[in-house]
Amino acid sequence: MTTDTTPDVRSDWNTSDRSTLRVLVAKVGLDGHDRGVKVVARVLRDAGIEVIYTGLFQTPETVAAAAVDEDVDVVGLSMLSGAHMTLAPLVVQALKAVDADIPVVVGGIVPPGDVVELKRAGIAEVLGPGAGADEVVAAVVRAATLSSGT
Repeated sequence: MTTDTTPDVRSDWNTSDRSTLRVLVAKVGLDGHDRGVKVVARVLRDAGIEVIYTGLFQTPETVAAAAVDEDVDVVGLSMLSGAHMTLAPLVVQALKAVDADIPVVVGGIVPPGDVVELKRAGIAEVLGPGAGADEVVAAVVRAATLSSGT
């Protein structure tokens, strides 16, 4: 029998107008590997976070539009194709273009040497291969908390 140790953030997260943290998770570009993003979505959901999954093959602009339409607190990108250095900064730019101050968290196959450059490009948090459920939830909550100033 396994025990779920995923933290529950319902009591830790609070904004002025709602108590549920909302996260949009997306696959940008031609990356068709979606098993990981679906696992991440479930981990976040099980931690009490409301998750909106956009599906595969999104553009930076469609991610930004969906993030605004869904009034999310964080955008999570799953990147396995090696295009993270190009696509993740484009999502940050697309969010800025629509005046959305929404932090972006990137997870997937990201070489350690790329993390500093991604953060310079405006990515709030970067998770590499093998990140556990607790790390994923903590990164999303950190990004949302720093963004909201709480």
